[in-house]
Amino acid sequence: MEIPQRVTIMGLGLFGGGLGAAEFFARKGAAVTVTDMKSADQLAPSLEKLKDYPLTLHLGGHVESDFTDTDLVVASPGVPRESAFIRLARERGVKLETEISLFFRLCPCPIAGITGSIGKTTTTSMAGQMLACDAGNRAFGTVHVGGNIGRSLLNEAERISPKDLVVLELSSFQLEWLGEAGLSPHIAAVTNVHPNHLDRHGTMENYIAAKRNIVAHQRRGDVAVLNADDPEVRSWREHTKAECMLFGTTDEVENGSFVRDGRIIVRRKGRAQEVADVSAIRIPGRHNVQNALAAAAVCIAAGARPAAIARGLAEFRGIEHRLELVRERGGVQFYNDSKATTPESAIAALDAFDGRPVIIIAGGYDKHVPLDAFARRIFEKARLALLLGATADALAEQLEQYSRDGFRWLRVNSLDDAIGKAAAKARPGDVVLLSPACASYDMFSNYEERGRKFKELCMRL
Repeated sequence: MEIPQRVTIMGLGLFGGGLGAAEFFARKGAAVTVTDMKSADQLAPSLEKLKDYPLTLHLGGHVESDFTDTDLVVASPGVPRESAFIRLARERGVKLETEISLFFRLCPCPIAGITGSIGKTTTTSMAGQMLACDAGNRAFGTVHVGGNIGRSLLNEAERISPKDLVVLELSSFQLEWLGEAGLSPHIAAVTNVHPNHLDRHGTMENYIAAKRNIVAHQRRGDVAVLNADDPEVRSWREHTKAECMLFGTTDEVENGSFVRDGRIIVRRKGRAQEVADVSAIRIPGRHNVQNALAAAAVCIAAGARPAAIARGLAEFRGIEHRLELVRERGGVQFYNDSKATTPESAIAALDAFDGRPVIIIAGGYDKHVPLDAFARRIFEKARLALLLGATADALAEQLEQYSRDGFRWLRVNSLDDAIGKAAAKARPGDVVLLSPACASYDMFSNYEERGRKFKELCMRL
């Protein structure tokens, strides 16, 4: 890749994308300008990592000349393609890229990309664990895991061997830009599609179109792993030239992964292989069986051996902030599910504790997605709901229509207030579950900060 002389990084952020691109081009000797709407104080952790590079910083706002007098603009995935500054760069003929599209162009080995409204982080991590247990076999060498999971691999691209394998979590924002670049991974897996990020995409149709980019530019010889239990995702077989492997918990599929007599089976091109027992899955919930089926299909498509997949599944303990058991106190278990930023993911968390009394802490930033189904499941599964954040009133309005003995809901002022009330009202055998169903931006910088705060407060009890 020819390195441009002048590069503008639009959106530094705190999660690796803008940071990785800024470091990459600065190391290559380009004149790098970083511009972000956030202030230097807000971006302090990222700026600290770039302190040794001679960067130009335009923070707290954007300058038009950064988008016209440059050779390349690298946009953060969170930047809408309709941004006035992006439009300005297009009008001037400035090349546009994202960190993830740059990595796709530079990566010398096959890429497995995983997306979905729920489960993409767990499935990516699970697949990474399974594949790592078979690293160095004849099919592939070292396994590299990154992407939306919070780790940019751009600065590692030159050290990746053509014999290696990369596993990336891909968000709808990243896929929107990848679609514009005409790029899809060699192996693409889709866990499901439910309403999410409608504050950005505007309509469900736009959101689906962004997600579908993961298979749209695949070629013959590629593999698409699709959820047979999700009618929308299943229909994407018509939108790809790749071989399609389905996965599901309801029926045996002709080509893909399924459960038979408590065993995970992967059938590909007429050959069925037993991979592992469902009881080997250490994290609760039917949705995690689906995640395991998706991960197993990805691994078989990559050439991993069933024994290694089984070992990786048995070793996998889940991810931080997703149904993470924080502690047990007086017979009460406290679970951190801060990563549940959609109603469907919070519903899956409630279903994971079927039959156990649950006190749920829910609410947060409003992404303009429907909350009625989540409110209904709260009523069905929880005995107490503690509502906080920008969506507390909307959830309260939904819950007002439901009534039964033993169910209550309360508005709370903060996460501290919620933990205090939950601890006071919890009884032995209860589960206290932080599963917000919403993003965190109204009260925290991200779901990780919210999850860490929850864990800190739980440990103080």
